[in-house]
Amino acid sequence: MKSTVRGYSVAPLPQPLCASVRVPGSKSLTNRALLIAALAEGTTTLTNALESDDSARFIESLQRLGFDITPRASRLTVHGLGGRIPASQAELFVGNAGTAARFLTAMLVLGHGEYVLDGDARMRERPIGDLVDALRQLGADISGTASPLSGTGGRGGEVCPPVRIVARGLPGGRATVKGDISSQFLSGLLMAAPYASGPIEIEVSGELNSKPYVAMTLAIMADFGVTVERDGYRAFRIAPQRYRAQAEYAIESDASAASYFFSAPAVCGGTVRVENITRRSKQGDVLFLDVLAQMGCLIAEGDDWIAVTGPEKLRGVEVDMRDIPDTAQTLAAIAPFADSPTMIRGIASARAKETDRVAAMCAELARLGVTVEEYPDGLKIYPTRNLQPANIQTYNDHRMAMAFALTGLRAPGVVIEDPGCVSKTFPDYFDVLEQLGSSEPMVV
Repeated sequence: MKSTVRGYSVAPLPQPLCASVRVPGSKSLTNRALLIAALAEGTTTLTNALESDDSARFIESLQRLGFDITPRASRLTVHGLGGRIPASQAELFVGNAGTAARFLTAMLVLGHGEYVLDGDARMRERPIGDLVDALRQLGADISGTASPLSGTGGRGGEVCPPVRIVARGLPGGRATVKGDISSQFLSGLLMAAPYASGPIEIEVSGELNSKPYVAMTLAIMADFGVTVERDGYRAFRIAPQRYRAQAEYAIESDASAASYFFSAPAVCGGTVRVENITRRSKQGDVLFLDVLAQMGCLIAEGDDWIAVTGPEKLRGVEVDMRDIPDTAQTLAAIAPFADSPTMIRGIASARAKETDRVAAMCAELARLGVTVEEYPDGLKIYPTRNLQPANIQTYNDHRMAMAFALTGLRAPGVVIEDPGCVSKTFPDYFDVLEQLGSSEPMVV
């Protein structure tokens, strides 16, 4: 892969793959564990924690709130204060880090003081109104800002950051939260709920997207000693409790990041093994392996690794990705090489991510000469024998850059614009990608 003035030129790989790689710690696990460790009583050290822009924003915000957090390589030592937020006044800036924005907003209502949480221009378009409404139902004094152009598809007036909170602790009670925009709203409520002064009951209105991420939240809460009563994903009850600090808490490698390396053999042939991850992962994005299996890939697994071998012919699929929307771009990037169309459904929530991902995928596939149809909740991608060279626009979205680099491993002339956007979650992505063509053979 060669750097150019405008971006990274991806070099097609001349032979089938035989590689073993390791990806960073999970963003989703790191940020959830960070918040819970800060709320716990005592000191927790997170191992294999993600080092990236998103995690740095989260750490910086917690430090601004008065928490003592010591980063050392991929280890984070967090001194929890038993639900107490030291600062009585703070202004937090989270950039475009969605988990930081949603989780910290819920956490801040536990404090006693006045707080403002803001982000960059894109974050000011990303909706947070459903979370604000739910916190108000629980007695919080909180308000957001009406955005002139929302990331939900252009609806004006959506409530977005900056968020202002006058906190006096969280009384408890009952709240209803919508499930169709972001599961992070529910996850934020769940993680803050144990420190309310009374029990909290949460009902989910409508279909909940990204259920595996809520399951992840509940699993980490349980690891730190908090139990949640629930009726499936429809209703939750949390009694007042306290998180227990863990001497060490290991963070799994990121399943979303692993999806790019799982997918490389689908377009290049051969085998890639990803270390420090298994099907037993707390992360729902390991389910992307089932999509690759439907496309004809072979999946193998060891005690702490998963390997994918590419098929002789890649098959198109029709798949609902509402539970794993962060891997939709990965599928879109390899779908043109399949022998039949691929239909991706159920990802309307992806329009409210770092960019409108549905529109962005369609635009960049078309730039490559791929026939694509856009729908409100997805897209249909047709096989394309000869992709045309293109400079791929990434929209300051790390997943656009990482996913479409896969296309360039097989199709010549693919240049990834603004490759530095991968620093959001995977700063060394392109270095690791280069290992695919240079790794020594390994045994799977």
